[in-house]
Amino acid sequence: MVSSGAVAAGRQVLKKQEEKNPIAIRQVLAATGQIQLMNQYTAIFNQYDIPIAQALLTRKDVSDRLSYLNIRNTLINLLEMDILPIINENDVVAIEEIENHDFGDNDNLSALVSNLIDADLLIILGKTKGVFTSDPNIDPKAKFLMNIDLTDSNTNLNASGPSDTKGRGGMATKLQAAKLATSSGTNVIICNGLEPNILLRLAKGEQIGSLISATNSKLESRKRWMISNLTDTGFIQIDNGAKKALLNGNTSLLPAGIINIQGSFDRGDIVSIYDNESKLIAAGISNYNALESNRIQGKHSTEILTLLGHHYGDEVIHRNNMVIINDKDVFS
Repeated sequence: MVSSGAVAAGRQVLKKQEEKNPIAIRQVLAATGQIQLMNQYTAIFNQYDIPIAQALLTRKDVSDRLSYLNIRNTLINLLEMDILPIINENDVVAIEEIENHDFGDNDNLSALVSNLIDADLLIILGKTKGVFTSDPNIDPKAKFLMNIDLTDSNTNLNASGPSDTKGRGGMATKLQAAKLATSSGTNVIICNGLEPNILLRLAKGEQIGSLISATNSKLESRKRWMISNLTDTGFIQIDNGAKKALLNGNTSLLPAGIINIQGSFDRGDIVSIYDNESKLIAAGISNYNALESNRIQGKHSTEILTLLGHHYGDEVIHRNNMVIINDKDVFS
């Protein structure tokens, strides 16, 4: 869940209205209001026995490969433990949202997070029914768009709706976020968050809001991203047992299945995986650098902490951070 509201909550606490230095004041409001915001969410979700966690992110966090890996692993682990991560822009560190630059709003942050965790669906809640051909508050001929195909050349990307006077993102940023999310394989619904039981109704399949279908599959999008970012300085070679597990069992790459580490790569790099006949079969984000991987290759995962003195996971490459590759992928 990606949430705005920290600045507004901070303003209620500090009763601060005038902003002679808008950036500095809004950072203070965000820092103060974030506590109030999380207290509100804690009280709400406690009613349903749902534990929550807070994650404050900046675009730099998501863009940096090592931070990307750390954030992705944390969010996935939280979800696997049935803990709801509530994410917001870290306005104390990043001022993009305050200055209203691109990717400095929670609509686009939600799209980045959707890509981060391979989400099937991104629901963007606002105060309007969905996407219109123009602002219905101004244009009486504005038509509501229930289904939007961004691959259709006739689709009007300038389609809009009423803007939120209090929030930083309007319909333009929602459409920008939708384009980012759908290109990464995530379907998007833009709808009215004030509708009763909106999330439950969407989960049951009710047609509400504007549906923007993914333009690529998550797998193909992730494949292209990993192939384009493959490190050419090192690779991992695995035995037949590990190869069979990766290809047929959708499993992670454990150190026990590694027979050779060549070259150099850092933790967070996208590394090629070869079989024992030197055929490229997969690529993935490594939890360990080349030196660490070399020290734990062929060993049981329980020995990692003893051998390295630290532990970034039982897997050298987690299955969620890996794609299987064939010759067509590489040479097309």
